[in-house]
Amino acid sequence: MLLLEGSRSFMTRKFLNKLKKEEKLELVEPSEEICNSYSEKSANCMKSAKILLQNKLYENSIGMSYYAMYNLLLALLFRTGIKCENHSGSILLLKLLFGENDSHKMIFDAKKERIDKQYYVTTERNEITKEIADEMFNNAEDFILKTKIVIKKLNNDSIDGLHEKFRAI
Repeated sequence: MLLLEGSRSFMTRKFLNKLKKEEKLELVEPSEEICNSYSEKSANCMKSAKILLQNKLYENSIGMSYYAMYNLLLALLFRTGIKCENHSGSILLLKLLFGENDSHKMIFDAKKERIDKQYYVTTERNEITKEIADEMFNNAEDFILKTKIVIKKLNNDSIDGLHEKFRAI
């Protein structure tokens, strides 16, 4: 088990370092303005997800629920001065830098669900139901609440600490 975790950790760091070399992951100036813009995008995605859910457009609601989470994750990253142009990389950073294991699992699962529903045709195995869309929407609400708390607690010292962790990756 320990060997598997060490291997996974190595692959994670290798992946993030590849993103750094490609300039898809880098430290930038922390920005409340960009954070607020992505927060607004997140709120708009939640409104869309709700409207789509109410109108039984479950596939589209699932996508919007995911993007509500992802946009708020980008808000968090930009607030701390981290730019990541990769969904998987951003999601990994949530766990590695912020220690948000529950939120990481929520958005990781949401990304998988969005990909399954968006890119693959509906089959018995890949059914799109109201229950799945409801769960995604509720998870997005939970993720957003938790992430807003993390953003609110940020200060210069915590941002400096996150930059140190980032450089160690």
